[in-house]
Amino acid sequence: MNTMSNSDLNFWPDTTEKPVKTPVPSHRAIESLDLFQGHQKIIIIHQGQEYTLQITRQGKLLLTK
Repeated sequence: MNTMSNSDLNFWPDTTEKPVKTPVPSHRAIESLDLFQGHQKIIIIHQGQEYTLQITRQGKLLLTK
């Protein structure tokens, strides 16, 4: 006589659990050295518009359209 319980039959993974959503951060940090990679000026294309981001003589960032 076979005496298997329901727990013995429960060897398949439970696929009814919903996947856990990891929160997406609202921003991302990039080091300016990584962004400029030795250059003083970079061009950023945003929604078809060209912007210039440059490092000034005082070491500040200047963004112009």
